Amino acid sequence: MPFALRELSYLVAAVFFIIGLKRLSSPATAVQGYRLSGLGMVLAIVLALLDQGIVSYQVIVAGIVVGGGLGLWMARSVKMTSMPQMVALLNGFGGGASLLVGGAEFLKSEVAGEALPLDVSITIQLSVVIGAVTLTGSLIAFAKLQELLSGRPITFPLQKVVNALLFLGIIVLGGMQVMEAESVATLFYAVAGLALLLGILVVIPIGGADMPVVISLLNSYSGIAASMTGFVIRNDVLIIAGALVGSSGIILSQIMCKAMNRSLANVLFGAFGGEVKGSIAASAEGLTVRQVTAEDAAVQLAYAQQVIVVPGYGLAVAQAQHLVRELADLIEKRGGVVKYAIHPVAGRMPGHMNVLLAEANVPYDKLFDMDEINAEFERTDVALVIGANDVVNPAARTDTGSPIYGMPILNVDHAKSTIVMKRGMGSGFAGIENALFFDPKTSMLFGDAKQSLSKLVTEIKAL
Repeated sequence: MPFALRELSYLVAAVFFIIGLKRLSSPATAVQGYRLSGLGMVLAIVLALLDQGIVSYQVIVAGIVVGGGLGLWMARSVKMTSMPQMVALLNGFGGGASLLVGGAEFLKSEVAGEALPLDVSITIQLSVVIGAVTLTGSLIAFAKLQELLSGRPITFPLQKVVNALLFLGIIVLGGMQVMEAESVATLFYAVAGLALLLGILVVIPIGGADMPVVISLLNSYSGIAASMTGFVIRNDVLIIAGALVGSSGIILSQIMCKAMNRSLANVLFGAFGGEVKGSIAASAEGLTVRQVTAEDAAVQLAYAQQVIVVPGYGLAVAQAQHLVRELADLIEKRGGVVKYAIHPVAGRMPGHMNVLLAEANVPYDKLFDMDEINAEFERTDVALVIGANDVVNPAARTDTGSPIYGMPILNVDHAKSTIVMKRGMGSGFAGIENALFFDPKTSMLFGDAKQSLSKLVTEIKAL
């Protein structure tokens, strides 16, 4: 293929990626965005297959069959509630791919006995380091979300010092590798090994409820690693696509940090969500909660003019999204209005609650972001909280000693009445009691969310 035509075709593919990403910003155009992005990817793959100097077509076809088969199996078998784990795993695969491509280019030059150009050597080091950190970091994130590891921060003495020394060692060894006139395999493998270890140690001290930020950040890393790989193999569309993923991931991470009133450094190095000791954890001593039965809760919901549902991770765990939709339909048939309030960091990945409710065919126009819905709570008869905790805790506004003080929350306590569905009185990720539970306007409906919602549906049908 002529060079000019190939480059022009890659540019067209990149334009599809950019337009597709823009379309993903709205639910109304998201499907079209996926299709445009997919079309761009197909074009990029076809162009790569027509290029010369790559592996045999038999190997490529085998890779497509194996990879496509695994992708199809995951798409069909992974439940919507397990989507965060799958996203984390796919981020890791992206990082691993960059690690392998960078390593392959290094080994090819070593076998040929050729000295790498300075720019290629630098980008190989970056591709390998960022890819390795993304790979092992994403695997740890997957293990935490899958509960193969504790969701709480895992810490040890001098952890930050060890991480800093590892990072310094990677820079020094990587610099030595770049400055060497000839490739040194020992240095290369040492850099890759330290980067793999750093990926593990960076993510283990991050708690489960910070996973939305971590997943977004690791997704950004995978994009940056892919972009570096594009420089290594001289592929423009890979550079552009990687840059898009990298920049959008960083922006999304910052947006979510702002929603928690915390810095990215605090998320990564603060070990937030560990055991809380002292007066904060005991601040609710002497207070009482008001418990409600499913029958009484059903009456409140059935005769409410407006209900706002606040979903949280507990809803995903209970896999009760379809019952929420059924409950909302029943309320609306009786003349009530039902809306859904989505906090930016609800769930375990960016947009987790949106995806979960969309799977239950909840209309997009009923989903509202925090800034859009907060003013509505004062005009709401019943706020129904399902599995959310810290994101509705009024202590974030009033308690200067609280670890979540200053975090923007959903104004659930402003509703005329609140029903909170929980298994028990366990604290949230921040390790503190939720002041909302002890509010005189709050009623607690204890039990598994799926079973409780099923009872509410049955009771409202009987009214």
